[in-house]
Amino acid sequence: MKRIIIALVVLLLIVMQFIPAKRTNPAVVYDFDGPAEVKAILKRSCYDCHSNETAWPWYSRVAPFSWFVVHHVDEGRAHLNFSNWEPLSTIPFVREEIHEETAEGKMPLKSYLLIHRKAGLSEADKAILRDWAGE
Repeated sequence: MKRIIIALVVLLLIVMQFIPAKRTNPAVVYDFDGPAEVKAILKRSCYDCHSNETAWPWYSRVAPFSWFVVHHVDEGRAHLNFSNWEPLSTIPFVREEIHEETAEGKMPLKSYLLIHRKAGLSEADKAILRDWAGE
């Protein structure tokens, strides 16, 4: 019975590989045009999920992890996309929301930071974002 269960799990994992997740990087429409130090922080900590410049890691090609990663990137881009920045930069609360989400530790996501440790924000990074947001 144990061998049958293991065989079924392996078979399921193999079958799942034939259900691809659509990884895309559409063209950049308007790139973020703020201060260089802010852009450096955003590129390191936010761009993988909040831009059209996602660096797709190896595990984004392996189901079921690929489905999870693609879903998070799609949600991130829908909420805020630095590759469509010009229209967003005219809305005053966008910078404030970026500051709030990062200051409260809501972004970057904890699940993202488990693998991407360099994406974590230091207190100095948060201060730069706060000053940029006009707080």
